[in-house]
Amino acid sequence: MAKQRITIAIDGHSSAGKSTMAKALAKELNYFYIDTGAMYRGVTLFAMKERYVMNGCVDESGLEQALDRLFLTFRFNPSTECSEMHLGGTNIEKEIRTMEVAKNVSLVAKIPAVRTKLVALQRRLAEGDSVVMDGRDIGTVVLPHAELKFFMTADPEVRAWRRLRELQDNGKDVTFDDVLENVLERDRIDSERAVAPLKQADDAVVIDNSNLTMEEQYQFMLNLAKKRMEQ
Repeated sequence: MAKQRITIAIDGHSSAGKSTMAKALAKELNYFYIDTGAMYRGVTLFAMKERYVMNGCVDESGLEQALDRLFLTFRFNPSTECSEMHLGGTNIEKEIRTMEVAKNVSLVAKIPAVRTKLVALQRRLAEGDSVVMDGRDIGTVVLPHAELKFFMTADPEVRAWRRLRELQDNGKDVTFDDVLENVLERDRIDSERAVAPLKQADDAVVIDNSNLTMEEQYQFMLNLAKKRMEQ
């Protein structure tokens, strides 16, 4: 029996490993991977460059008017075998992974006009293709009819240590306390925002990977995906 193509939605807390798992699943299944977190980081970088975000404050009305000038695209990089975020034609993949962007992304992501623009773009990207999409509101808002939904989480301290290692591997000079504070603050803002707050979809498979290896969670998610494709 031929396997059907499905849509996979992965939601969860910051630094829970969503992107890592989504990339791996997409590569194995030959699906299109859409990193919605990179898109919100891209808007945040745009807002910072345009000075709509300064000292932890956001000029929401100014940013909303500037969104017509925002042009985000994913372009495949053969050397990394990944689709990378571009802003106005410029590769910003490294810039959007900094702590400076991380500190502001939840503030920008909660703005209704930003979410409206990006959700519409995310849905267009998913049309007519088999995708793995990860973010905060994929299974509840962006792709509520996805055939397979995951919700990934882990203890905040575990997520902070993972994020710290990632930043240090990229040459960033940060402390564990700074990263943990950022993780907790992003959890709070993501869960309390008025528009599309972070929450588990009723039909999502919950994965607490605090004590799981990457291989264990990958095999679990891949097996579920293959079973769903055969139904």
